[in-house]
Amino acid sequence: MMEEIGELAAALRAGRITAEALVERSLGRIARLDGALNSFVALDEAGARAAARDSDRRLAAGAPRSPLEGIPLSVKDNLHAAGLPSSWGSRAFAGFRPEGDELPVARLRAAGAVILGKTNVPELTLEGYTRNDLFGTTRNPWNPDLTPGGSSGGAAAGVAAGLVPAALGTDGGGSIRRPACHTGLVGWKPSIGHLPRLDGFPAPLADFETVGTLTRSVGDAILLDAAMAGPDPRDRRSLLAAAPQPAGERLRIAYIPRFGTAPVDPVVAAAVEGFALALERDGHAVREQAVFFDLDDAARIWHVVSRAGVAWLMDRPGSRLPEEAGAAVQAMAADGRALAAADYCDALERTARLRRRCAELFATSDLVLTPTAAALPWPAETPYPREIAGRPAGPRDHAVFTGWVNIAGVPAVSLPVGLSATGLPIGAQLAAGFAADAWLLEFAREAERMRPAPPLPTVQAVS
Repeated sequence: MMEEIGELAAALRAGRITAEALVERSLGRIARLDGALNSFVALDEAGARAAARDSDRRLAAGAPRSPLEGIPLSVKDNLHAAGLPSSWGSRAFAGFRPEGDELPVARLRAAGAVILGKTNVPELTLEGYTRNDLFGTTRNPWNPDLTPGGSSGGAAAGVAAGLVPAALGTDGGGSIRRPACHTGLVGWKPSIGHLPRLDGFPAPLADFETVGTLTRSVGDAILLDAAMAGPDPRDRRSLLAAAPQPAGERLRIAYIPRFGTAPVDPVVAAAVEGFALALERDGHAVREQAVFFDLDDAARIWHVVSRAGVAWLMDRPGSRLPEEAGAAVQAMAADGRALAAADYCDALERTARLRRRCAELFATSDLVLTPTAAALPWPAETPYPREIAGRPAGPRDHAVFTGWVNIAGVPAVSLPVGLSATGLPIGAQLAAGFAADAWLLEFAREAERMRPAPPLPTVQAVS
């Protein structure tokens, strides 16, 4: 199932295929191929078949709810979907079944999409690879010895292997964009509030995490975004007005090939530079510059908010995390308990300062272009690459380009821009100002034609 959503929607409307056949095709591919990948952790086969039959009746009556009618999708394991467990990648939540859908999932169902199952995550979605003690390790369809990244690694692996045409994920520090980068997909992370959220798990990352998508094309990301976007008064962040599109066709693009002295794989750097040159040839004003915010501030914010959030989750009444959480989460919680309330207030003030600095930058630049990830995929069982560009690397060095977007709350998209000599995909990140989601997606669709996505991995690569 390598077709895009738009192609499948056209086939469904023309009667060349049925929604039920699409579900059976996905389930068959999962049965044949996912043993090598471990992307799915739960399936709702009966519910998906029933939803597909309902879609087929609406299609036959000429009354599809949206372009997503009958399209099978996966949902990340930290998002609630009725009829499926929400494990959050943790033994502490094993067996938990929410009564209803989280709002973005509910909106997809209302649009006629068919929810097929849940995809694997690292515990509490807090690491940049995908492994947990409950479900094990997820692997990259391009090379199953390697990771697809995280935390939406199961989502990315499933789409890249053609198990489903698209996936719903979350992004708290790059958790959609980097897995998309590592698997040759489009990764969409919207502004805070663009996709309202209700009825889900608690939010240990404050407002840094958003729902987003992993797709084969920007056009598919636009279709999914349209089904989930729109205000809901219960999430007042969603009531903000969209930013206007920049005047003129020549955009001002701040190209930042590296952040300070952090290492970048030269193969990654070369591919993203090629994309920058393509944008310049297309008539845009591409200006190379240094990183525009304080990297130490960003690192401190991320450490305090994430660790304090884990400690808060761990110590909530009735939590099973103290007994059931894995070693990485236990260590994060210990770090969080060592922080003071003043540390959290300081992190909030640093966050406000970084957001002001971003607003100042986007007053003079329309877009920021960076690599999506500083490294190519690394061994699947390893939390992070130990070396980048011949230099020792720490836990967040591969992720240096994405976290600031979440702290700032702005939209960003990762686009595939090339392959390494070893056949691994490389992504470039485009970020825009707050609430500029609609025009960023439209620009990304235009930019996509400059660097056509590499062919997705073959069935043989994952069988």
